Amino acid sequence: MKKILIVDDEPFMLKLTEMILSKKHIVLSASSGSEAVEIFERERPDLVLSDLRMPGMDGYELHRCLQEKSGDPVPFIFMTGDESDESESKGFELGAADYIRKPVKADVLLRRIDNILQSHDQIRGLKKAASMDPMTKLLNKGAAQKEIAELCEKVPGALMMIDLDNFKLVNDIYGHAMGDRILIRFSEIIRGMIRPVDLAGRMGGDEFLAYLQDVKDPAIVREKTAYLNEELLASAKEYMGEDMGIPLGASVGAVFAPSQGTDFVQLCRRADQALYTVKQHGKHGAGFYEEARLEGLEEAPGKSVSHMQKILGERHPEPGALLLDFNRFQGIYQFLARQDNHRRTHIQLLQFTLNSNPPEEGVAEQFREMLVRSLRSSDCVMQNGMSQFFVLLMNAGEEECRILEERLRRNWESISVSARCGYDCDAESMG
Repeated sequence: MKKILIVDDEPFMLKLTEMILSKKHIVLSASSGSEAVEIFERERPDLVLSDLRMPGMDGYELHRCLQEKSGDPVPFIFMTGDESDESESKGFELGAADYIRKPVKADVLLRRIDNILQSHDQIRGLKKAASMDPMTKLLNKGAAQKEIAELCEKVPGALMMIDLDNFKLVNDIYGHAMGDRILIRFSEIIRGMIRPVDLAGRMGGDEFLAYLQDVKDPAIVREKTAYLNEELLASAKEYMGEDMGIPLGASVGAVFAPSQGTDFVQLCRRADQALYTVKQHGKHGAGFYEEARLEGLEEAPGKSVSHMQKILGERHPEPGALLLDFNRFQGIYQFLARQDNHRRTHIQLLQFTLNSNPPEEGVAEQFREMLVRSLRSSDCVMQNGMSQFFVLLMNAGEEECRILEERLRRNWESISVSARCGYDCDAESMG
């Protein structure tokens, strides 16, 4: 049932119109323009049926006031006993949906209201379809930019730029049909993350945008980011199997309005800077503009080489090998693969696979720590899934690999848990 607001200062006409409409609709009544404004803001009716001549605020003024307060214009019907064509013409010029003369006839009034509501629903449906991304059913890029930009100027909140981590591997390994399935599922997860007052849209590919109204606490953004990652990983394993091996996740860059700006373009740029900090620090988490600014990643001209060295350099180097996520390990591998053949012959790619899959609790962590501790600072380690590890061994030939394997087995055997889990090792030169 639709909500219809009736506005009339004549008690008898108000009651009569209520009786006609109450059989098919939810009726809200107001005896003045000011009362109608209060009810409209509270109830958000689907249609307003208003007397034209009222003391104080007349029908014309009420129409203007309500259209200003409504983002999506609400159908408005004028009722009047005035026989002049001038008042009718003025009503339509203001954008009224219809014009009915008193005394109203029940069947005529019901038919006209039904026609207007049906037409309005069709128009609203077409607008919604035009603003929707066909695959994910979220707002498309244009609609998201427009609607979120309006919110940024008027309502405090958190702008979240959301990017899927390592999504390309889904398409490359499992095909584009699986990639589409993951995108559709992720959009459902985003809808589960936001409230009815919030907005979310797909900016293209695997990039999304959301605006959380009245959110100013970074902890809330972190909680929602954790939810995105947990649900996405669970769905990915359901679709592709527990051993899929892809470090799929979501990174979020966030900025708050109005404290960090109200201009949508500027806020997006700052959210993107925050997203960059997440991508550079392990992914699958939330970053904030203030953190990006403090790390020197805010846009600024004239950055010196020494300044960039501080930004790019490792903050607190730990002894042993460099532990990397999939993307950074892949980047180093691709860079090394571009070297000439002579240099590549001194680089070994090693694969370690624990014999139990999945391993007992704590075993994978102990094996990873043992690898990092046993290797040199010039070597790189990556964990792929629960039971598989890869190592890039620099400046090493076959003899160095053999010596390393012996040392690793001794170190692993010295850990009591190793008695319950052995491992296999394969090595291959990049040359």
